Amino acid sequence: MLEVRDLRTHIDTPGGRITPVDGVDISLRRGETIGIVGESGSGKSMLVRSIMGIAPTTARIDPASTVRFDGRDVLSLTQRESQKFWGREIAMVFQDPLTSLNPIRTIGRQITDPLRHHLGLSRREATDRAVELLERVRIPSPRVRMNEYPHQLSGGMRQRVGIAIALSCSPKLLIADEPTTALDVTVQHEILDLLHALQSDGDMAMILVSHDLAVVSQHTDRIGVMYAGHFLEVGDTRALLDEPAHPYTGALLSSIPRPDLPPHTRLTVIEGRPPNLRDMPTGCRYAPRCTRAQDDCLQVDPPLEDLRATGASGSEAHRVACFHPTIPARANMSSEAS
Repeated sequence: MLEVRDLRTHIDTPGGRITPVDGVDISLRRGETIGIVGESGSGKSMLVRSIMGIAPTTARIDPASTVRFDGRDVLSLTQRESQKFWGREIAMVFQDPLTSLNPIRTIGRQITDPLRHHLGLSRREATDRAVELLERVRIPSPRVRMNEYPHQLSGGMRQRVGIAIALSCSPKLLIADEPTTALDVTVQHEILDLLHALQSDGDMAMILVSHDLAVVSQHTDRIGVMYAGHFLEVGDTRALLDEPAHPYTGALLSSIPRPDLPPHTRLTVIEGRPPNLRDMPTGCRYAPRCTRAQDDCLQVDPPLEDLRATGASGSEAHRVACFHPTIPARANMSSEAS
């Protein structure tokens, strides 16, 4: 369904050009969910915004990049074509519903407008459909909420409204950009369970963006670990979490608080900080923070290569960009080849 190849997004700044998305590949099939994780500033949001065509006006996508959806070249769409495409084919749930929702329009208007624009429904048909959508995302008293404004709702309710708007035209692909940020743990689980249930009902593909591996572990088929603009590891969710191959993935997993540890146990932290995009290190971008880095890591940026054969789900092979992975990648591949 979705094919992203060598996606690069450049931004010219007063301090020079930066590339927050640098050579990313993604393949996504109908009904499949991929989670994109990484620290803040790793390029996750810029990646999905580049796919959606809503990157900042200062951003430029490299002409050699390819984004195809159901065989259609998304990057070549005109503004008029994009207005018909987004929402109907691909929709997005934004990180902060308080800023993504229009503060001076009622909830009802914000849901019915795309229904009337994309599906040509009458005002009454769109209103009835909007009430159904609010019920579907478990908003209590949906007809009452139709006449309310975003500031009158809680954070969890606003996020549900954002999901209702995104799902209003039954898109084939939903992009959820940090949909549980700033929500308490209980509401986080409710929102994630809701997204998973709605996806299953409509056989919809989904990209779930998060900085938290724990968030995506229960709701994705595959995970892509992003760092400094590109993927360091991509693989089936269970395999990647059970046997992380890249030191960065392992470090992220180790930094997650564990309830089975004694109280006051010190959390594991990743020393250092992500690289400055204006001054990228030579070689592997993670090498300055990596405990396994050797001389070759400081000289050449390792490509993303197959670690093991295609997973049980039939998705892409487990891939890792590391010369010294935590599990013996090249040795396994050499023995299989022989």
